Amino acid sequence: MDLTIRRGEFVAIVGQNGAGKTTLTRHLNGLLRPSGGDIRVLGQPAVGVSTIELCRHVGYVFQNPDDQLFCTTVAEELGFGPGNIGVDGPAISARVEEILDDVGLTRYRDVWPKYLTKGERQRLALAAVVAMDPEVLIVDEPTTGLDWVESRQILDYLQRLRRDKGKTIIIITHDMNIVSLYAERVVVMATGKVVGDGTPQQVFSQPELMARACLRRPAMADVSVALWGEVALTPEAAAARLFAQARPASHDAEVVIA
Repeated sequence: MDLTIRRGEFVAIVGQNGAGKTTLTRHLNGLLRPSGGDIRVLGQPAVGVSTIELCRHVGYVFQNPDDQLFCTTVAEELGFGPGNIGVDGPAISARVEEILDDVGLTRYRDVWPKYLTKGERQRLALAAVVAMDPEVLIVDEPTTGLDWVESRQILDYLQRLRRDKGKTIIIITHDMNIVSLYAERVVVMATGKVVGDGTPQQVFSQPELMARACLRRPAMADVSVALWGEVALTPEAAAARLFAQARPASHDAEVVIA
């Protein structure tokens, strides 16, 4: 496997269950170790670097938030990681308050995380990793079990982190609607190999690739291909195409009144 993810990218890794998506990404922060080959993180070899040190740079959010939430309050959860990597007390407090506001959990700062909804716990798990300020964020199935509004809240936050703070975002997902709206690059996996790599437009325009990876395009892409033979990723793009097609052709003429 040969794969390079550049700083500042928003990448979606997709494929059916068992394709190797989670296994691949867990090698990036030392949760798994390769039996051979070369892994570089931020330009440096990962071999011989401790998992603790790699986690300072590559944060990993598990699919099930309950696997990583264990403190007695939301605020303690956000402060735990920074405290364990040597951030001082005042800086931790400031960071916690900022992130609580960022993810809309300020009013729950003293609440036991188990009392939160699934969507709120998902945001908290993500925020707890963000609090450690890694350069790279890997989020495994960020929308599992969430409704559309909650899913958009999570992805909008990831998008802001990339745009405002220059974070590299890697998501593992089966949700092609999310991929079409947020990812700038899609890595397609099957049977432990990378079988496709490109923009959402490029990937969704290859039905053979989608079939090989057992994936379905978003409904919007299917409709646009049926209508025009090309992929439209968003309702706005489809509407623009419809408008352009419906607009009457202009007829330039010179009118002279004598």
